[in-house]
Amino acid sequence: MSRRRPTGKLAACAAVLALATSAVLTAPLVSATASPAAPGAEQSGGHGLRITEAQLRSETRPDEVRAFGPAAAQSMARDRIGLRAVQTDYPQTTRTARLKALTESQATANAGFDPAEFGRFTDYFSSPDFAAHIALLPTGKVLLFSFESVEENPQKEPAPTDVIGRQNAGRAYLWDPAAGTGLDAFKAVPPPVVDMPDGTNEPRPAPFFCAGHSYLPNGMVGVFGGNLGGNGGTGAKLALIFDPWTETWHRQQDMSVGRWYPTVVTGADGRQVIMSGQSELGWGTPTPVVERFPAAGTPVSYDPRRAPDGVAVDRWKTDAPYRMDYPHLFSLNDGKIYGFGRDADQQWVFDPADESRKQLPDRPDGGLRNYGSAVELPNGTAGPDSVLVLGGNRNDRNTYLFSGGKWTTSTPRAFGRTQDDTLILPNGNLFTVNGSYDIRDYGNGPYNPNADLKYRQTELRDADGHWRLGPVQRLPRGYHSNAVILPDGRIMVTGDELQQIANNPDIKSGLNGTIEIYEPPYLHQGPRPVLTRVPAGPVGYDAGITVRTSTPSQVSRAVLVAPITSTHAVDTSQRHLDLRITGRSGGNLVLRTPPSANAAPPGFYMLFLLDAKGVPSVAKWVQLAPGA
Repeated sequence: MSRRRPTGKLAACAAVLALATSAVLTAPLVSATASPAAPGAEQSGGHGLRITEAQLRSETRPDEVRAFGPAAAQSMARDRIGLRAVQTDYPQTTRTARLKALTESQATANAGFDPAEFGRFTDYFSSPDFAAHIALLPTGKVLLFSFESVEENPQKEPAPTDVIGRQNAGRAYLWDPAAGTGLDAFKAVPPPVVDMPDGTNEPRPAPFFCAGHSYLPNGMVGVFGGNLGGNGGTGAKLALIFDPWTETWHRQQDMSVGRWYPTVVTGADGRQVIMSGQSELGWGTPTPVVERFPAAGTPVSYDPRRAPDGVAVDRWKTDAPYRMDYPHLFSLNDGKIYGFGRDADQQWVFDPADESRKQLPDRPDGGLRNYGSAVELPNGTAGPDSVLVLGGNRNDRNTYLFSGGKWTTSTPRAFGRTQDDTLILPNGNLFTVNGSYDIRDYGNGPYNPNADLKYRQTELRDADGHWRLGPVQRLPRGYHSNAVILPDGRIMVTGDELQQIANNPDIKSGLNGTIEIYEPPYLHQGPRPVLTRVPAGPVGYDAGITVRTSTPSQVSRAVLVAPITSTHAVDTSQRHLDLRITGRSGGNLVLRTPPSANAAPPGFYMLFLLDAKGVPSVAKWVQLAPGA
């Protein structure tokens, strides 16, 4: 991948359709919170198409109203009306036939995989969102957010990166796994309506896609940056907080610079550190400014009942002059933030205590990596002190370990891939899913949804560091793909709007996303331990806590696993720690919490109990907070 931004079809979050000279054009997507037109009035899409109230009423579906609310259901109805008014030059029959072929090839490829050894894919169902961004919440629900698509032809760019005005809009939904896989399991949670400084004076749901995000210590999700629109990716100054407890968004004071493709990490002090991203001037102007939320002098909130509103960010003394966006940032167990840039020579360590930056050795592969996964490796009870860089180079199957201040080449995977997601399982093993040849390229050329089979194949890494190929996922998923570990130990796989559009069995349905579920091998290896009770309030560091289990003889290990919030193969929050079992009495277990916030930054973690084979219980949530 060139250091210059790819042009044309290779553009990331990029060049969007121009529906020029058509006699009839689609209506732009309307804000889920937009005011309804006066009774009987015609509603203009802004491009010539008129939608009458009668058309809208006829097209609005009662099941969508029940599931998402009237405003979101009307927005879906407008989408369908607009899509019928334009020829997208991509037949529904092709979408249907491809999904059928993918379904059949998945079944054939996976027939030889023993679930007890390799796991298996199970559910596959529709979703109302592309899920270019994702966050597992401490309520057990999953936040999905992205953008309102401006194109339904998978041979064109669907994201409104180069669009200004109300078509450049964000959207968000919650999925509740406990409610199943139907429409009723999803809820629209649109972001705040904002009037972006793009000169159009067209308020719309905040265009927060291509932002960065991490968790606050009170379980909320901080989202920073987004798309101002135009110039190949222009940074927004947005700072938003999602409150999972009330399921509402809260706008903060703007950042000092725009950021498109920034990275956010939560430090040991509970503050979010924000780096990189293309500025408000557009592609080619990555900002070196490092910002912090909340600003120094503003207390960090550990209280789930208190959502910040209008809180300011401030600027660090040092800069982070990354040439490329979305660097990997990790807060390791020395309390410092390690920043691994996509360029081999841009590897730094940042010290929040004095806001300083020091150079690290160059990554040994040399050159530039595309978007690809990296993880903090488990390190027992002490918290992570090393990082494994995996994806981002289709021609390089090696993995690269940073530990003890130096790099070594680690065990290779089966093949190189970009846009992949690698997860730390509760048993400490690694699992890679998703991936592609390049941005919007699955091995057969840009914007061709037909994919090489290998990019659908998962990989598993055992405790000895050895990789082996696993089952095949239904859809190929590359750019904007995501995966999270759910509290029940299953893995949710989603994202990649181009593939979701290309394989939608009913593109006019308004449900343009999909979710697939993978069950790791440990869910097929016998009875699971049962965790019945954990402390109800926050717990402190280096402290004894009592939990209860109805299967005490099965429990040999207890671990904390941080929830995942990710986008563009970047996840700064993922973390795995062992907890010492210091006492047993009947069904009670006494566990020792992590030694400090350096080992485990404050926030909510999933607590799993495991048996001797590594089979985990269903997790319960525990909040770590200093002084608790």
